[in-house]
Amino acid sequence: MLPGGAGGRGAPLSAAVDPLGDPFLQTRFALPGRPGTFLRRERLVGQLGQALSTPLTVVNGSAGAGKTLLVADWAANLGRPVAWLTLDAAVDGPGMFWAQLLQSLNAAGVPVPAAIGFPADATRAHHTLLSRIASELAGRDRPVTVVIDEFDEVADPEVARQLEFVLRHARPGLRLVLVSRSEPLLPLHRYRTAGEMTEIRDAELAFTTEEAVELLDLHGLSLSVPVAEALVERTRGWAAGLRLSALAARSSPDPELYLKEFEAGRSTIADFLLAEVLDRQPPETQDLLLRISVLDRFCPDLADELTGRRDAATILAGLHRANAFVEDYGHGWYRLHPLFREILRAHLRSRAPGLEPQLHRRAAHWLRRSGTLREMLVHGAAARDWTYLAGALVEDLAIGQLLTGLGSGEPVDWFAAMEGETPDAATNLVRAACELSRTHRSDRSDRAALERGMAHLRLAAEQLSAEDRGTPAALLSHALLGVLAGRLSGSAHLAEQATRSARRLMEQMPSRLLDAHPELRALLLTHGGASRLWAGRLDEARAALAQVAAAPRTASVVLPRMEALEHLALVDHLNGWPSAAERQVLAMTVEAERYGLGRPQGSGIGQLVLAAVALGRDDVDRAEALLAGLPEQPPVDPVAAATRRAVTADVLLARGRTSAALTVATRPVPAADVSPWARGRAALAVAHAHLAEGRPDAAVDVLRQVAGDQPLCTVGTARAHLAAGDPGTALDLLEGLTVDGRSGPAVAVPAALVRAQAAALKGDTATARRLLARALAEGRREDLRRAFRDAGSWIGPFLAEPPLRALAAGWLVPEPEPPGEPAWGGPGAVTPTEELTEREREVLERLAGAMSTEDIAADLYVSVNTVKTHLKAVYRKLSVHRRNDAVRRARELRLL
Repeated sequence: MLPGGAGGRGAPLSAAVDPLGDPFLQTRFALPGRPGTFLRRERLVGQLGQALSTPLTVVNGSAGAGKTLLVADWAANLGRPVAWLTLDAAVDGPGMFWAQLLQSLNAAGVPVPAAIGFPADATRAHHTLLSRIASELAGRDRPVTVVIDEFDEVADPEVARQLEFVLRHARPGLRLVLVSRSEPLLPLHRYRTAGEMTEIRDAELAFTTEEAVELLDLHGLSLSVPVAEALVERTRGWAAGLRLSALAARSSPDPELYLKEFEAGRSTIADFLLAEVLDRQPPETQDLLLRISVLDRFCPDLADELTGRRDAATILAGLHRANAFVEDYGHGWYRLHPLFREILRAHLRSRAPGLEPQLHRRAAHWLRRSGTLREMLVHGAAARDWTYLAGALVEDLAIGQLLTGLGSGEPVDWFAAMEGETPDAATNLVRAACELSRTHRSDRSDRAALERGMAHLRLAAEQLSAEDRGTPAALLSHALLGVLAGRLSGSAHLAEQATRSARRLMEQMPSRLLDAHPELRALLLTHGGASRLWAGRLDEARAALAQVAAAPRTASVVLPRMEALEHLALVDHLNGWPSAAERQVLAMTVEAERYGLGRPQGSGIGQLVLAAVALGRDDVDRAEALLAGLPEQPPVDPVAAATRRAVTADVLLARGRTSAALTVATRPVPAADVSPWARGRAALAVAHAHLAEGRPDAAVDVLRQVAGDQPLCTVGTARAHLAAGDPGTALDLLEGLTVDGRSGPAVAVPAALVRAQAAALKGDTATARRLLARALAEGRREDLRRAFRDAGSWIGPFLAEPPLRALAAGWLVPEPEPPGEPAWGGPGAVTPTEELTEREREVLERLAGAMSTEDIAADLYVSVNTVKTHLKAVYRKLSVHRRNDAVRRARELRLL
């Protein structure tokens, strides 16, 4: 033996007792057995295989993560001796540790010469002993593998220091595997930097869904993948949680239902975690864990707020290092493992009834001070402190975030729990915001929610007026909601009045507060712009909406920005600019993809505009498909409802369903004010139906009252007069058609066609050809085939003439076919001379989506020149010269 402070020899290693004189317990040196339900996971076995090539391996995970069984299974199948040592609290001090380690080598059939020595003092191990052990291991022909399980039981840092010394000097004869709940106190950074360390941590130890399915099957449970996915999500793949859940589910009459709904706080999982984690902690730590269980995430300052102490930083850092189910959330924040959190909350309710609401209230107040709105709402709602929450939302100018922002639907649902009437104006403003938001975002027509929202808004106005001390923030919140109420009710007057009030009040607000809530300006402009659009003030609507579209992109304004873009698309469509309208919808789609969102719920204006554009290009199938993708009921928003009415009627007319089109076109759109363009578009659909029925006089009567300054209605009226045999009046109407640069090709083309037909009826074929040529040139750029189809059969003979046929070839009529070559799409339709490459197909698909060359380049992350090169190849292979021809050709060949 090595006496303390001396370097002499001591008792032989074959001594059967440790330095305290107690016999060695063989269970410490035996490989743990694996149950029959153990699942060998090859991906982790493969990672452990690297342990044979690195001096140090650390398997570090929480209690029940499956560390020990994983390493034991690997060691049992290694095909070579493995010294196994399981530590516990009794192995205390360096002398005891090294005595146990030397005995583990002996038990594994890796004898250590007696000359090495043996520690005599449980609390000490002489440096000479360590040097002899390192020298003996380093001189071996074959490395010795040593596994130390439960290394977190080592309390003395001197043990870790001595172990690192031996590991460093025993190379290449030692492969050390440490299994621990906490990170070992070795200089791991050196081993990581040198690439001399293999690591398996909690993230790797977690079961995947596929592994969970196999594990559950070993327990006799054949479950569907969705159930397994949900269980893995709830347990975070924690091995003990999965096994204990499986064991409990086996005794349930409905295992799947049990695994979906089991209460973690009343399960064997709770017993495990309470015993293995909570009960091991000192009272202050237990108190902290129970209190923070009400939080989804927490930082030390927030935890201190709930405990009333100032020790959270140290405790949380320690719990995280010990893998005690406190996870690093990043940037100084933590979160609890979800199952552990469930169990702690159940334990909190039983140990301290009534404390949970108080903790939520404290958290809400702290989160408000820190500017964390969403979490403040969560905890305030959990505390049912509605008055405080409403006041905070209003006074902090955050009420707009009930109307917009990512995940804005959830706060609305929380406030649905408010009960009873209250004299508080702020609470009524929040109630109004919830109802109006529900109306605005709903996929179905919910006018009752609109009426409730407006009632709450009126009550809030009365309260603010009666109190005569409404704060600027409360009055501004009321004005903001008034703009939305005006928009949804179709009252441009109400919206305009509220907008003026809001602008005046914003001048009284601190700029820092307004800058913190950019959604306020975006909402005012978007809702105000939509109201002006309804009123037919398209230029004013465009000006307001364009400000939102041009504003800096932030998450808080993404929804109003998307709405602004689709309303701008509608303005472009109403003005007759289909390609511009498509670009606005594309920009809206890009914005949605940027933030992982779909189209704004309950709107669909962008989709309707695309359907209208497709119909103008005579692609009725696409228009019909776009309509079919919308909810069955139109939304409350009158702009969206009127647009849907007009587009649906036009599609029905294109299908020859005149009666159905008349029914749709005459369906009322509930609104406080009449919209001139909505009324005009409905009348135009009715007139077209009458023309299809051969009743031009009825068409004239319908349109006579709505033409006004709506160019397309003026063109429709002229067409009706022409069909009624009155070309003079038709031409007079078109002479008065304002040409101010606002109206685009979708207005100019049908107007030119009416003039051309009138000239043809008078026998002035030269003028008819000139006007028709102008219409063909304009229509070609936008692919406006529908206008020529609606023009009637008189146009056919003109298009047979070579000059005009050349203008129509390839987009309105087929290209002239070379002798002997069959027409496209016929029984002998030709195929491309070469197959399109995958990249050429990607370019072609985007071409079919009306994307510009620049947009395609940006979407595919290539240069514009590269896109042009692909386009040339596509044109060559499809034997075309233009993009519209390429798309049409590809569809005929079923390439799209």
